Amino acid sequence: MEILKAIIFGLVEGVTEWLPISSTGHLILLNEWLRFDLPADREAAFMEFYDVVIQLAAVMAVVIMYWKVLWPIGREGKDDGKVMVKKKTLTLWLKIIIACIPGLIYGLLLDDMVEDLTAPYKTIIVAVMLILIGILFIIIENAHKDKRPKIKTMPDLDWRIALAIGFFQLIAAALPGSSRSGVTILAGLMMGLSRNVAASFTFFLAIPTMFGASLLKLIKYLKNGLAFSGGEIAILVVSCITAFVISLFAINFLTLYIGKNKDFKPFGVYRIVLGAIVLAYFGISGGLLAG
Repeated sequence: MEILKAIIFGLVEGVTEWLPISSTGHLILLNEWLRFDLPADREAAFMEFYDVVIQLAAVMAVVIMYWKVLWPIGREGKDDGKVMVKKKTLTLWLKIIIACIPGLIYGLLLDDMVEDLTAPYKTIIVAVMLILIGILFIIIENAHKDKRPKIKTMPDLDWRIALAIGFFQLIAAALPGSSRSGVTILAGLMMGLSRNVAASFTFFLAIPTMFGASLLKLIKYLKNGLAFSGGEIAILVVSCITAFVISLFAINFLTLYIGKNKDFKPFGVYRIVLGAIVLAYFGISGGLLAG
């Protein structure tokens, strides 16, 4: 039964990590209805680590799919040409690193404090942010309906815009339900990025962000003297493999969707409906402020 739960969690993560509908929010809600059978004294710590690690597994799909774009070493001309460093790729990575600076500072200095402050209200925060970001998607897409994007290719994105997108990413870090991909795509659209560039930069930004977050959570987990049981390792492995495989399909779907010049308003509507359902469900059950 635990393996089946792990597969379900992996499926949800693989889909929601890349569509701008909040993977963290969905995982928090899923954990309300489908809990793993874990010892009560270690469940919270394990799930905090687990939620980040399966996101990292999903991010590995980006590494595989965009390897040629992200790997800075190539060959000049044919396969047997001279090995060279791709300057465009190094420039791209510089922008990605710059965008990660706000998140790094937040993770080292504020993450634990904000998590403690928001924990009692996590469910209502998820619901409100699902609705709020959904409304913003609809407003911003309507506002940009007849506008041509200023930034149509990745080289056109400068370091100042990259840094601004990095600051927007803090909203998702502090407020579950915001969606890291959703917030960064919104920021990109507001600053004149095409949907394709906004989504691609969001994909790339996830790589160091989730690697760093996973490392911090692992250090915190081990620092608290906790070790993984065999059952917990099995849950992690199965969920990670599932999230990775499903992410390959989800990224391909979003790329094709954007390629057809479709906007993000349907995702905004989905977020609003889901947020309303969450408010109604937990309001009726009396668990709205229980996290």
